[in-house]
Amino acid sequence: MRQELMSLPKTLAEDVARNLVMVAKLIDEDPEKAYAYSRIALRLASRVAAVREAAGFAAYATQKYAEALAEFRAARRMTGSVDLWPVMADCERGLGRPERALAMAGEPEVQKLDKAGQVEMRLVAAGARRDMDQLDAAIVTLQSPELASNSVQPWTARLRYAYADALLAAGREDEAREWFAKALESDKDGTTDASDRLAELDGVEFVDAIEEEPEDAEDAEDGDTDVADSRAGDERDERDEHGDDSER
Repeated sequence: MRQELMSLPKTLAEDVARNLVMVAKLIDEDPEKAYAYSRIALRLASRVAAVREAAGFAAYATQKYAEALAEFRAARRMTGSVDLWPVMADCERGLGRPERALAMAGEPEVQKLDKAGQVEMRLVAAGARRDMDQLDAAIVTLQSPELASNSVQPWTARLRYAYADALLAAGREDEAREWFAKALESDKDGTTDASDRLAELDGVEFVDAIEEEPEDAEDAEDGDTDVADSRAGDERDERDEHGDDSER
């Protein structure tokens, strides 16, 4: 990206870079703000492929799939790279065109992807099958050497999770539970909610004790006050009955 920005005047390159940094920082926690920064960068340097790609991901994060697809296509024309092929196919899904996503999964570009890209394409294709209510086909699509491997790679947790979710949707609950457990085992960064899905399958309900504590504490405090009042009343009754020693 730095290399691409060197084609711009220095001051302009710095302005664009600042906006791209903000896109990267905000895209997960506040995608709308990230999108706003991406539009500024796009206005400043629309002929830079990295800017078009960043704008595409910002639009994708805010579910502006038509806009994202246009930006990804522009970036691909500029670079000739196939790296964006899976996310372009997923944009087709987002636009309600799973058939196009499946067609893209069968194109020669997929063979040019690295292993991570091919796994991502498999996930998109399985998602497209599910969009078309083809659950069994989605399950078969996810069955692969990468799924069966015991080696943990950056894509392993998501691949196992998608497989478990497809199994559950097909009513194969026991198998789904097994694969949610495997997804959790490989999910070191917490990228999935496999633990929650497992708990749900096991019938475990989580209660937020923090919210209940103030009420419990208040009840306990009220109880202590009642006990104290009761004791004070007993002492007064005893003094009235026997008289106060000080008066004697």
